[in-house]
Order: sequence, then structure tokens, then C-alpha cells
Amino acid sequence: MSTVLITGANRGLGYEFVKQYSENKFDVLACCRNIHEAKKLTELAEISNNIKIYELDVGNIKTIKNLSQQLRNKKIDVLINNAGIYRSSTVGNINYDEWMESFKINTIAPYQIVENFLNQIMNSDLKKIVSITSKMGSIDDNTSGGSYIYRSSKTALNSMMRSLTHDLKNQGVATLTLHPGWVRTDMGGPGGWIDSFESVQGMIKQIDKLKIEDSGNYLDYAGKPINW
Repeated sequence: MSTVLITGANRGLGYEFVKQYSENKFDVLACCRNIHEAKKLTELAEISNNIKIYELDVGNIKTIKNLSQQLRNKKIDVLINNAGIYRSSTVGNINYDEWMESFKINTIAPYQIVENFLNQIMNSDLKKIVSITSKMGSIDDNTSGGSYIYRSSKTALNSMMRSLTHDLKNQGVATLTLHPGWVRTDMGGPGGWIDSFESVQGMIKQIDKLKIEDSGNYLDYAGKPINW
């Protein structure tokens, strides 16, 4: 049985990833910041025999290292960096502490997770690293401005993933950067074009199709390439 590790697994896209991968017969390592607040996830794990929940605060390097040590003998076929935050920002209305926080959670944490779980990934069969980004991180697609905090943190995430592509490809590790679409979640809001089921179903298809020769792609949930 293949194993997937998912961050931000207690709600939205993360929860849907857990649900669909569990149904696809993966061994699912569902990570969330506070297990006691993850009632829906806990209930899902109770009726599934292939979901295990782990407490992980991606903004705290100690918890990342501790979990990596706890799972040191586990092979992780697919790592999905899903956890992220959105902080609104416009010209003249930017909270710089929130900007730093967003870089910590949206950009630095995904790298730290990859770095600390790299041995488990390299010891697996599939060897796939996936980060959930946003089309708002595309410089080419920025035709409206605004959202300085979120855009820049996701652009930096894209750049980090691109570097990992070059550094890990010779070791057989494939990377993929995915835009989930505008999804009706707590982060995306009620006006989204698609629901989490459709988004995650599409993203899992792209992850399943990922081969080492495709490493480094930046795609949306339907497989459409996005310009950097």
C-alpha cells in the first residue's frame, strides 16, 4: 500500500485529500495543527482503517522535526504540502507581521517539511513531492494587482518548488506545483467556481500521472499548464 502525507488535513482541500486518498486505498498520514479541533477528521479516521492523524504545526520547526523522527521508518510515496494561510492586503493597508507570517507558513514551512521528510520520500516507491499553490502566485497571470501578501508568498513557494525540481530530479524525486482552482472553501469563500471534491479529484489525477520526466510542472487541477 502506498503512503501519502497531507498537511492542513482537518478542513477544506486537506480534508478532501484525506477522504479521497483513503478511498483510493492509500495509507494516509493526516497532519493538522490541533487534533482536538479536528472533529470531522477524527470521525473520518474512526470509520477508516487506513487513516492516522498526527499533530503538526507547520509554523513550528520543532514539531516538524519531531514528527519526522516519529515517522523515521515510514516510507512516504506522496508528500502534499497543503497547509497555507491567506491574509488580505492592499496598497497602504499591509500588516507586515502578517506578511512575515505568510512567508513562514506558505513558503518556508513547505521547504522545511520536504527537507525533514526527504529520507522517507526517497526510500519510497513513488517519490513525489506536491505543493498546493495558487494561480495568484503566477507573475504572468497577475493582471489586477493587490493581494501583495498572498501573491508574493505563493510566488516564492513556486520558486522554491522549481529549485527542488532541479536538485532532486537526479535522485528520482518528482515535484509538482498545483493550483486547485477557485474552490468553495473557508479560504476560497462561497463564490468559488468548483467544490472541493471536484478540485481534489482533479489534482489527484495530476499527481497519479506525474512521472519523473514531468517533474517541475505548474498545473491547475484539470491539468492545464500555468505560466510562471
